[in-house]
Amino acid sequence: MIKIVYVLPTLVSSGGTERIITQKANYLAEQFGYDVSIICCNQQPNRPNFYFVSTKVKQIFLGIPYYTQYLYKYPKRLWIKFRINLQLKKKLTRAIRQIHPDILIGIGQFNANMVCTIPSKAIRIIECHDAKYFMKSNMENRTYLTKLYRNLYLKFYYHTIERHADLVITLTDGAKELWNKARRVVIIPNFSSMSVLRISNCTSKRVIAVGRLSAEKDFDRLIDIWKSVSKKYPDWHLDIYGEGELKNALNKKITTNKIKNITLREACKTISQEYATSSILAVTSHLEAFSLVILEAMRHGVPCIAFDCPYGPRTIIENNHSGFLVEDGNNTLYEERLCQLIEDMELRERLSAASLERAHCFNTNAIMLKWKTLFENLVIEKKL
Repeated sequence: MIKIVYVLPTLVSSGGTERIITQKANYLAEQFGYDVSIICCNQQPNRPNFYFVSTKVKQIFLGIPYYTQYLYKYPKRLWIKFRINLQLKKKLTRAIRQIHPDILIGIGQFNANMVCTIPSKAIRIIECHDAKYFMKSNMENRTYLTKLYRNLYLKFYYHTIERHADLVITLTDGAKELWNKARRVVIIPNFSSMSVLRISNCTSKRVIAVGRLSAEKDFDRLIDIWKSVSKKYPDWHLDIYGEGELKNALNKKITTNKIKNITLREACKTISQEYATSSILAVTSHLEAFSLVILEAMRHGVPCIAFDCPYGPRTIIENNHSGFLVEDGNNTLYEERLCQLIEDMELRERLSAASLERAHCFNTNAIMLKWKTLFENLVIEKKL
């Protein structure tokens, strides 16, 4: 039996990474009979997971207060971070030694470099659920010293992974090209095992957006676009589902602009029902490693519109066939395409049918078989 360990910060959050790791771990344990453990570095044992974790998957909670470093300013923050990392490495090393895994998987971008250097005979894999340079984004308003430190840290971070990881997994061709110095890179896209009980009939006057309320999702520009769209179609409503650090700022923007037919809603465990009662999915991210949200919406027959950002949307959406891809930053064209979808019921129906067909390309069983083949080949290669 193959022993696999996933290392990530927490399963408390409602993000796409947490969702797909949970789904994969459950599948590997239940369908393939693997011995699967998930080590949550920051999560306390009394904090519930957002997504269901099978009883066949072991969970280990290290409870490291990693984010307390952000309570301090530089340079003290660096000292606090150093101490926390020492504590984390000590606990993580002990946990991995007790499990003695065949395969150790670090989930980028949280201390994946640490996973690469912990003493272990396991095959080391780094799963990249964000495009490599995502970590370099959102630095425009930082101080010179912060940017300098960040750039030096990232250089060290990438070098450590490229030197020590046996394998880097990316979700798209574009992301793979960024890891050209790694030992070995393999592309395995995500899937969605969400139960779909009902397909959208695309008649509801409702647009939906789903995702973490953080900078890379850029709900700011969705609100800007919707401000104009809502004036043309006051009987249509936009619902944004998610949690995150920008929630208050986004709510303030909606209130300040006096947009009535838009609502920020909490992350929802029954999001399938919300897809089924929506007619359009709007994605305005400026970075998307894959976009489970697009795949989930397609599985419900919901037409999707997204900016053609690196790298996920173009991997899933076939422009003008199973959805619309808009040049990143072209808000005017995005608005036009959104209005086109709102006005044309026949167009929505056509894109809906194509979306359902396209979603089959990311079948759960087919994707998980790729993981099974990869894991078993790696274990065999190591024994040779």
